[in-house]
Amino acid sequence: MPKQVDHEGRRRRIAEAVCRLADERGLEGVTLRDVASRAQVSMGAVQRCFRDKEEMLLFAVGHVGRRVTERARARLVGSPAQSAATALGHSAAEVALLREEHHGEARVWLAFVAQAAVSERLAEALRASYADLQGLFARLVAEAARQTREADGASTAAPDALREARTLLALVDGLTGHVLIGHLTADEAEDLLHAHLAALWARLDARPGEAG
Repeated sequence: MPKQVDHEGRRRRIAEAVCRLADERGLEGVTLRDVASRAQVSMGAVQRCFRDKEEMLLFAVGHVGRRVTERARARLVGSPAQSAATALGHSAAEVALLREEHHGEARVWLAFVAQAAVSERLAEALRASYADLQGLFARLVAEAARQTREADGASTAAPDALREARTLLALVDGLTGHVLIGHLTADEAEDLLHAHLAALWARLDARPGEAG
């Protein structure tokens, strides 16, 4: 019988090789030949998986985005009894990539963002990843507001969950770069993130007439 090839598994293996090379050299240093060597597959195998370098990069950026999103969602599954507010804080911290073991992933992500400024197809892939994270944040903000209203018996207006999610996503995305270049330490970035979330919860907990 002919040997069965795990096509999707090979694509993920190639994507991992792309990410390792991008971390070391930037995207300009990623070639099909070097990716094949790093993934320990033939050039023909790479070309059967991807028509060209851009298609390979598109899959790789989606791979990184899915990995970050899955890690954030795993925090929710791992602690199902936690409040939505706590879950949002944990998820935002995961997305910010502040821990040292995630700095390689952060460098790769920022390399993709820079390349997306001149590649509409890559920009579209990044927007899809951001949309997934934004949706997760918005759901948690709305749930945290609902839990707060139920706990306090208050009739506060529901927040604009989408606006809050966009603001939080922009913040954590910015913190990633600031930590990576050394403008902020990871601890300083975490302090800023916690302060933003504390202000959000204070707004959610405010009674009519107390906000502002």
